[in-house]
Amino acid sequence: MSTELDQFKEKMSKSIESLAGEYMTIRAGRANPHILDKISVDYYGQQTGLQSVANISISEARTLVIQPWEASLIKDIEKAILSSDLGLTPNNDGKAIRLTFPELTEDRRKELVKDVKKKGENAKVAVRNIRRDANDAMKKQQKANEISEDELKSAENDIQKMTDEFVAKIDAMVEEKSKEIMTV
Repeated sequence: MSTELDQFKEKMSKSIESLAGEYMTIRAGRANPHILDKISVDYYGQQTGLQSVANISISEARTLVIQPWEASLIKDIEKAILSSDLGLTPNNDGKAIRLTFPELTEDRRKELVKDVKKKGENAKVAVRNIRRDANDAMKKQQKANEISEDELKSAENDIQKMTDEFVAKIDAMVEEKSKEIMTV
């Protein structure tokens, strides 16, 4: 029974990891190379992640510098950034591209916090769905006389504790990211 619970715990952990990945791409006014994780360029006919074709570094608190390994990629990288939903304008000097992150307005910060909370709520829904699936699996085992009613109750309690633990982690992540956005 505990191996099945481990399987559901693993799924809940993946929900947390997914949320953390989404939060990495939210721009909080500071330069963060992870904001470019979803951008890819055409590299010899293959869509390739930006990190695989260029060096990305932070030159100042709000400036990213992208230096492609091959100078011929500069135009493609610039095009990919412009067509993305980042809302940033690349500055191309022929050797590197500079991305300057503007100071966030109060309204934009509040909008980002709403987005953070929405993503957190979606992660909680995913965790609760996993809880429901786990409880259903335990009930099926009990109906098939594979586990006793006491074991079912115990498993349901363990599943609820696990769910509460993951929901608390999500709440902490939402709180931390919201503070980061509002205090930049």
